[in-house]
Amino acid sequence: MMTYNIVSGKANITIMLGLERHGAILEKIINQKHALVKLAKGIDWKRFEEMFSETFDPDNGRPGLPTRMMVGLHYLKYAYDLSDEDVLAGWLENPYWQYFCGGVYFEHKLPLNDSSMSRWRERISESGSEELLKETINCGLDLKLIKPASLKRINVDTTVQAKNIRFPTDARLYDRARERLVRESEKAGIELRQNYNRVGKQTLRRQSGYAKAQQFDRARRQTKKLKTILGRVTRDIQRKEPEPSPKLQELLGLSIRLFNQKRDDKHKLYSIHEPHVECLSKGKPHKPYEFGSKVSVSTTARDNWVVGVMSLSGNPYDGHTLSKALAQVKELSGVAPEQAACDMGYRGHKYSGPCHVEIVNRYRKAVSGSMRLWHRRRSAIEPIIGHMKSDCRMERNYLKGIMGDKMNTILAGCGINLRKLLRKLSQLLVRLFIQTLESFFRLLSLDSRSIPSHACT
Repeated sequence: MMTYNIVSGKANITIMLGLERHGAILEKIINQKHALVKLAKGIDWKRFEEMFSETFDPDNGRPGLPTRMMVGLHYLKYAYDLSDEDVLAGWLENPYWQYFCGGVYFEHKLPLNDSSMSRWRERISESGSEELLKETINCGLDLKLIKPASLKRINVDTTVQAKNIRFPTDARLYDRARERLVRESEKAGIELRQNYNRVGKQTLRRQSGYAKAQQFDRARRQTKKLKTILGRVTRDIQRKEPEPSPKLQELLGLSIRLFNQKRDDKHKLYSIHEPHVECLSKGKPHKPYEFGSKVSVSTTARDNWVVGVMSLSGNPYDGHTLSKALAQVKELSGVAPEQAACDMGYRGHKYSGPCHVEIVNRYRKAVSGSMRLWHRRRSAIEPIIGHMKSDCRMERNYLKGIMGDKMNTILAGCGINLRKLLRKLSQLLVRLFIQTLESFFRLLSLDSRSIPSHACT
């Protein structure tokens, strides 16, 4: 142990140790003109702290994580198409991300686990996700990147958000339901007459082999055998456990529903761990059927800002979703849209409100010249939907349940708006730099003209 008689020297050493422990100050190592820094200063973070403080109980459990950090991490996650683990790994290496999430010093250790992000999403629910989307719109208006007049004309369309499940087949569903029942009955201490683990695995393997070889009669017999095994296990559990646990009761209900469903039934069961998944057909030649949830997307007609996005349970008709979409746009943007352009799927929408609904068809010569422009702009929503799927994690939803579907779609809209804000701010900085250079060279040319010719010699 070393001691120092000079008080000032001891104080200096303490400061140095503190800097080593906290790391370098972020404001000194980053460019203050960076687009992410500008955006961090434009977002109203205090609004989130006041809003989400009600969801935390200071007297129950460990203290809550900083709200700005959690909001910033979710913004970055969906803007850069990253998982929970990847966005934390990027935060650990990127000082701009740490500054955006409210950091003061450059940190060398993760402040939280990736499971904390899942629990935080459950806490804020769908309404909290809509507030995140609303703040991206307000930030664009405050920075004058979104024109208030552009919020009056919107485009509305629907798409499919696929769920992270395998393509459903009857044989695989029968075996998966039996496997879940056997596993849960073992946890409950129920001794089954036979669990069919070995027989089920062999039968499923034979069924897939016969189907690949196009021996469909043999494959059909193996599928029927798997269905018979599922019925045996279900009845065995019902006899031996008249009052099952809630989880086992739910599995029994799904197994009975799967066992009794027919080929032409509606609202069929396509997944055991995601029973709410629907089979949706959007007329795509390369993908006739998709398994997930229907999503309604609303964007501004002029510059493609996402002003509304929602996941819809079941498989509703597109026209019946228009009223909810327009109400969400008014709530998030604060402006009631005056015109909404939709495709032919919205015919018969029966919407009666102040917004004028334009159904765009192939015969555009029948409309006026000014309206023809907005009819052409209707298709601008299609690439936005494509970018939401390819760049913002809406191609395949990995969040569980109906609430996971709703939150993933809204946060994907946040990611699109955040990417547009960053791109606009970067272009603004480039334009300012070019204007500065032009003014500099203009002054340089004026100075050279003012110098007499004999002075140059």
